[in-house]
Formats: sequence, structure tokens, C-alpha cells
Amino acid sequence: MRKLFTILGVFLSATVFAEGYQVNLQSTRQAGMGHVGTAMKLGAESMHFNPAGLIYMDDKVDLSFGASAVATDVTYRGEGGYHANTDNSISTPMYFYAGFNVWKDMIAAGLSVTTPYGSSLSWGNNWKGAAAVQNIALKSFVFQPTISLELVEGLSIGAGLMVATGNFSLSKAVLPAGYMVQYPTFGEDYKDVVPVSVHLKGSSNVRVGYNVGVMWQPCKKIILGASYRSKIRMTVDNGEAALEYANSKIQSTISEIVSLLDNGTFAASLPLPSNWNFGVSYMPTDRWVVAFDLQYVGWKAYDRLVVDFKENMLNDNDQDLKKDYKNTFVYRLGAQWQASKALQVRLGAYFDETPVRCDYYNPETPGANKLGVSAGLSYEPVSNMTLDLAFTFIKGFKREGSYEYLPPMTGSFSGEYESTAYVPSLGVSVRF
Repeated sequence: MRKLFTILGVFLSATVFAEGYQVNLQSTRQAGMGHVGTAMKLGAESMHFNPAGLIYMDDKVDLSFGASAVATDVTYRGEGGYHANTDNSISTPMYFYAGFNVWKDMIAAGLSVTTPYGSSLSWGNNWKGAAAVQNIALKSFVFQPTISLELVEGLSIGAGLMVATGNFSLSKAVLPAGYMVQYPTFGEDYKDVVPVSVHLKGSSNVRVGYNVGVMWQPCKKIILGASYRSKIRMTVDNGEAALEYANSKIQSTISEIVSLLDNGTFAASLPLPSNWNFGVSYMPTDRWVVAFDLQYVGWKAYDRLVVDFKENMLNDNDQDLKKDYKNTFVYRLGAQWQASKALQVRLGAYFDETPVRCDYYNPETPGANKLGVSAGLSYEPVSNMTLDLAFTFIKGFKREGSYEYLPPMTGSFSGEYESTAYVPSLGVSVRF
């Protein structure tokens, strides 16, 4: 029994990072255009999309900040008509950019703060997949100092350091629902009760990557751009585990069986994937911009997860867990219309491939190919100040998958998943 719960504890700590997909909400303006921007001159916001565009700020100082409210719902359907829905809290990715024209419109510098990775899912304590996940919350923070240079007219380069950190929490069942029925003092009232769960939490160390880009405008109507954001390997040195019992009666009955998981610590690491971005924008008139981005995400770097328990008595159970993610593409298309001097209107769409394979499908990572459609606008109520609004609807296509339990547990958890997300965004930019 001790060996069983040690192995379960290792796997619990491993799954926390599997929901590592990117949150592409680093600009309210660009969210309204399907989050294109590799080949657009976006002022301070170019620091994320293509740092080479930072040099093309219209003013000496460009400040931009904003946030989104991500409301998601995931539906699971299993055998016998069973279904479950998540009850998720609102996620709030944010961004801040500060750009400065340093020298004669030839050198620009700036600093950005973004939250490009994260999620929040709550399936509930007693659903049938509780042994895979009950609740999970992830958030990352990336600080990026950036510099941009114009080499010759129409050709620029840029680079920035990405300083990343983050935190997470995860809960999942240690024993299955109905486990307590075998004890005479409990009975059928406990057939749907998960008796004990483990709660994991941790903060990652600070890690550094880089973002580089180039932008070229060969003629008045066309801009070409390319950028690369490097992989960053995040590490957790002192993750913490603690048990949570359904009630005190259960705790007094089974605490000796599962106590090995209580107050444990672990270390683990995972990669935040690299991103290649290629873009083109076309300005058919002075009032219209149409842009296309192709994003190639290096998810294959997440092929396995190694987890080490720090207590000596657990070292022989450290595990190397296969994830086998695959590289993916994201296709983005957006358009912007200058309706008046003070008003811009935007439309966009994108198709995002999932990196998760069906054979490694876990409800804490309900990955699916996604289609996003968006609209937005910017209004300038006073000179040099702009209010940005956007709304994005994201549909995850139905997908079946299965999750194999680790030995000594047997069997799998299979079913069909479907997801939707609604994302309003608000931003403000100031220039002077």
C-alpha cells in the first residue's frame, strides 16, 4: 500500500504542468484581429509580437496595458450517459508595455510584462474523473526588456530577454469514490464520495529566454516580419503536497494508509515551448490593413516529465513520465478598418492545433483543435489616449481520448470532451 500511494503521489505532481498551452491574449487591439501582429507596427506592443517593430513608435513614449476575462466551459461525456461540466473561475491574463524612443528614431527600448501561459479548470471533488484531476490553476509571468534598431530605411531588427516565473495549484483524488463503503461504519451514503484528495502547489524558479525579430517593408503597402521566442525550461525545487479529507471521520479511519503523501515535497521541470512566427500585412488603402500570421509552436520539447521526491525514503520511486506532445501550427488572419480619425474597427479569426495526443489525454489537459473568432475596436476620446475593446469566442472541437492509470492501478479513463471559451478584453494606451 505504501508503494501504491508513493507512485500515485509522483504522478499527481507530474500532471500539474500538462495544461501548458499558450494564452494568446497579450494585446486587446490584436485580440480583435485574431492576435496577428508579426508584420505590423504596433508601437510598444511589438515587444511581444515582433521586437523589430518597436522602433516604429509614433511618439517618444508609448504605454499600453490591459487584461482579459477568460470564461471557459469543458464538457465530458462517458459511458452510460454520464456527463460532467467544469465550474471554472475566471482567468485574468494581463499585459503591460512601456516603449521609449531612445535616439533619433533609430534606437528604441522598452519593457513588457505578460502572462503567456496559464489555465483554470474545476471539475469538482466527486466527479468520476477525480483520480485524474479535480481542480487546477496555472499562471506564468514573463518580463521582457527589449531593444530595437532600424538598420536602413524600412528594415529593422529587435531583441529582448524573457525572464519567466510562475505558480500553480492542483487537487486530485488519492482514493476513488466509494472506497469507504467497504468499512462497516460508513455504507452506501459514501458510494459517490471521494474520501481523500491531495493538494499540490508550487512556484517556479526564475528562468531566462530570448525573443528576436526582423521586419522589412519593401514597399508602401506591404510589410514582412519574422520573430522567434525561445524555449524556457521552468523548474520547481520545493513543490508542496498536503492531504485533504472529506471529513474528520474518514481521516481517523484511513490517515495511516495515505499519510506518506502528507507534507511531502518534490522537484520537477518542464519546457515552455519555442515559437516561430512569420507574418505579412497588406494595406490596400490608407484606411485598411489585412494581416496573416503563421505560428509554429515547438511543443515536441515536452516529450516527458521527470519528477523527483526530495525525501530520502521516496527517492527509489522517482519517475520519468512520457508526455509525447507534438509540434503544432496556429493560423491567424485579421483585418483593421480606420472608420474615422478617432475610431478603428477590427475582425479576426484563427485555427489552433492541439499538441496533445489521444493516447495521453487527461481531463486536466482537455486539448482539442480550436477555432477562434474575434472583433474589436479602438476609440481615441482625447489626443494620444486610446481605449481598446475586444471580444473573442473560442470553440474546441469534440474529441475522444483516454488516460491510462499508472500501475498498480488498472484500466483507463476514457470519454469525449468539448470546450468553449468567451473572452472580453479591455486595454488602454497612452502616447506622449
